[in-house]
Amino acid sequence: MDRPDEEDLVDVDLYDDGSFPEYGFFQAPNAAAVLAAVRGEGPIPETGFATRRQLRALGLSPGGQAAIAALTWRGGLRKAWFYRIELAVPKRVPTLAQERALDRAMAARQTCPTCRRRYYACLQAAVLH
Repeated sequence: MDRPDEEDLVDVDLYDDGSFPEYGFFQAPNAAAVLAAVRGEGPIPETGFATRRQLRALGLSPGGQAAIAALTWRGGLRKAWFYRIELAVPKRVPTLAQERALDRAMAARQTCPTCRRRYYACLQAAVLH
């Protein structure tokens, strides 16, 4: 009983206003499983949402995907963006040459140019001897 005008029908959700979904703490899909995996208390869930920091703790990165939801707290003043775990990719591992270049750059930022003393923190250009 296929009607010829059936392909013109559109499924409309009356309750979807098209806004970006926002979740509170522990309200996102699989939030408890993601937090348990970040703490090392369980396996990485195959589906669900995770923030960048959670993905990094799981050894993953967003992989170019756009954020699909937001985590809000403090009355909406603070936000973090959610990404889908199933679309996340493993973090890239830097090569030895890249690590060496980063070490040299940090050494340059931590070394005083006048006395050549290296500090544990980065130095400001205006505060040098």
